Parts: sequence; C-alpha cells; structure tokens
Amino acid sequence: MKKAFFIAILLAVFISCEKGEIIKGEFVYYDGAAVLQTQDEIYGVLVTDKMHELNKKAEAFKSEPTDMVPVEIRGRITNKKDEKILWENKVEIVEILNVTAPKKEDNNVVKLVK
Repeated sequence: MKKAFFIAILLAVFISCEKGEIIKGEFVYYDGAAVLQTQDEIYGVLVTDKMHELNKKAEAFKSEPTDMVPVEIRGRITNKKDEKILWENKVEIVEILNVTAPKKEDNNVVKLVK
C-alpha cells in the first residue's frame, strides 16, 4: 500500500512539473516576433496557436502595435537553438492565466512621428 501511495505522489509531481512555470511579464507580438519581458529576463516566445491566442487577447489593451501588455502565463522554458528566435531563453506558452491593461504611466515619453 505504501508503494502505491509513493508511486501516486511521484506521478502527481511529475505531471504537475510538465505543465510549466508561471511567468509574469510584459508581452508584445510585432512583425512576426514575440517577446515576453519579466523583471529579470527576456524570453523569445515560440509562435504557436497559444501565442496567437494571447496576442488576440492583448490586442484589446493596445493603443499602438508595439505596446507591451502585462500577462501571466504558464510556459515551458528552453534554451535550445532556434533559427528564428535569437534570444538565449525561449518560452512556449502552455496556458494563458491573465491579461491586463497596462498601468498608466506619466506622459513623459516623446514619440517621434515621420
């Protein structure tokens, strides 16, 4: 009985680890490239259906195409080489947990217009 309980616990831990890490940061998808910037790290985001779903939710909060939107996701982090993503760390979005409006900042930013 103890062996069965121990195996069940190990299996539960293994399954929960496979889901990925929770990551909070600012997300932007522009011109075919996606980035997630946290307080400590910048991740290239693998372009998948989940990434497109996140971008669609983030679009509702953007006023400019290059605006970054605060998000919370569950993702798998990797540092495997990729032809398109040159960031050292990459993330594959597994689950979208939260997408919120950007905090209002002081309007001290100067934007150059052509």
